[in-house]
Amino acid sequence: MMPNRNEVALVFVDVQGRLHEIMNEKETLDANLERLLRAAHLLGVPVLATEQIPEKLGPTADPFRSLLGEAPALAKTSFSCMGEESFCEALAATGKRQAILVGIETHVCIYQTALDLLAAGFSTFVAADAVASRSAQNKQWALEAMRDAGAAILPTETVLFALLRDAADPSFKALLRLIK
Repeated sequence: MMPNRNEVALVFVDVQGRLHEIMNEKETLDANLERLLRAAHLLGVPVLATEQIPEKLGPTADPFRSLLGEAPALAKTSFSCMGEESFCEALAATGKRQAILVGIETHVCIYQTALDLLAAGFSTFVAADAVASRSAQNKQWALEAMRDAGAAILPTETVLFALLRDAADPSFKALLRLIK
């Protein structure tokens, strides 16, 4: 199972305010989130963004708000993105049957969303270095549980090259600049 840019949506989960600031390995998280958002725009992959109770946790953190471009941040109270009707409608509108999950927190919203996507028949990929929790152990346990449930757990670079598929692709040089 490999992500295919013609069949996949990037799901950018709850990278917000104060919670974002206290993530373990935040610098790695932020660098890979930026790479994935820029690559999604470059390769024409639709992006869906969510915000968990934004009136309490705040809006999507900068610079990601501007990197989301036209993608609205869908407010949610459900930990799983799939528990929100507006998200399910937006995902269905893309026509995609694969999802790449990125954001926070791995052991709560990413985990629940991954299991619900799998249950709904989506091929589900988690960019392991583009998700985070406050605790490294919580993140690790959740990644293992998602893998055991059928999600592919991959590094950002693997996801990017899988979306590209071929060095002859006209986007290769621009994508390579994102990785370096």
